[in-house]
Amino acid sequence: MGPWYQNASRVHLDRRIQAFAKGTDPGMLVLDAGAGKSPYGHWFDHARYELADVVQVKDPVRPLDYLCDLADIPVEDARFDRILCSQVLEHIPDPARVLAEFYRVLKPGGRIFLSAPLFYEEHQKPRDYFRYTQFGMRRLFEQAGFDVTELSWLEGYFATVSYQFDQMVRFLPKDGRGRGWRRWVIRGVLVTTRLFARFARGAFSKADLRWTYTTTGHPKNYVVLAEKPLAA
Repeated sequence: MGPWYQNASRVHLDRRIQAFAKGTDPGMLVLDAGAGKSPYGHWFDHARYELADVVQVKDPVRPLDYLCDLADIPVEDARFDRILCSQVLEHIPDPARVLAEFYRVLKPGGRIFLSAPLFYEEHQKPRDYFRYTQFGMRRLFEQAGFDVTELSWLEGYFATVSYQFDQMVRFLPKDGRGRGWRRWVIRGVLVTTRLFARFARGAFSKADLRWTYTTTGHPKNYVVLAEKPLAA
């Protein structure tokens, strides 16, 4: 993406997961659900760390411990102290079943960190099923039995604006339609807009990292921190 444009959402996500890892006591058993290439494992070196996913990606940092559907993890009840599930829930065809399974395999008093998008382009097609409002997220977690301790924006609105400008850079057509001068006018508008968007995406991304504005607008992603009740 170059030195000027930095994905603010990725920076915020890394910071939040690192904080979650620091709140994990030494020796605790952590499940990375939907681990992919396991980019966060090094932050859990002080803990025991297991990985689950429906497919084993190429060149992972470490191989999966459980190659399985996340709605059917082959472990005993109440095995894990912590669950990490980052940018996975949109790819789950039945999120309620998966959250119920997370509840089953988490110990009473155990905690889960989950992030999922509200505003993002279709990706990993065709396995891209949902986008989540804060109200939908809360409902899913509470119906599964969790106590939601935090439900917040991952990034500020400036990062969402930065992403919209990035989409302009990537997706606006490079030529106009029609004939004669109209085509050249449209082409000029598109070129000018793309050049401005290239600058603006970087400016708003940097601004978001300095001022995470959440008063108006909407985030790209939500973060949920939840606990399984001790009485479960």
